[in-house]
Amino acid sequence: MSELDDLLDQRIREIPDWPVLGIVFRDINPLLADPRGIPAVSQGFCDSLAARGITGVDLVAGVEARGFILGASLGVAMGLGFVPVRKQGKLPGDVHSESYSLEYGVATLEMQVDAVAAGHRVLIVDDVLATGGTAAAAAALLRTAGAEIVAVAVLLELAALGGRAALGELPVVALRTV
Repeated sequence: MSELDDLLDQRIREIPDWPVLGIVFRDINPLLADPRGIPAVSQGFCDSLAARGITGVDLVAGVEARGFILGASLGVAMGLGFVPVRKQGKLPGDVHSESYSLEYGVATLEMQVDAVAAGHRVLIVDDVLATGGTAAAAAALLRTAGAEIVAVAVLLELAALGGRAALGELPVVALRTV
């Protein structure tokens, strides 16, 4: 078992009935607090992307909030810039908006209209792929700006919720599937 596997086993905890009854929240804060956590996750993403032949990425887009942490650190590891995809009302200036459904409600993501240029090849990073609504909304925002989505990279994929189906043909790189 690799160091990353050990860290994921030991440092991700399940919180039942949060944020609403019936949801099991995957808390990655203990993983982030471990000084080995972020470097191991970034290296795991780099290795997984390379193994899948996913190259030619221009920018990393991270989805608020934990996708910011993972995406920004991956951007540094790959020598790339970072684009924040934020919850509604958090960005100044003109924004693209996309609403989507969650397991427990509806939300809206936004991205500044000048965050990416047409033709940029973008990797979307988030912590969890559940129903796929968040990643699909992020992809829609980026496509609105003319970007090409090369893949979606997530720390955890909750396979039973079928999130890959919401992403169509987009490649998904998950460091752990549960």
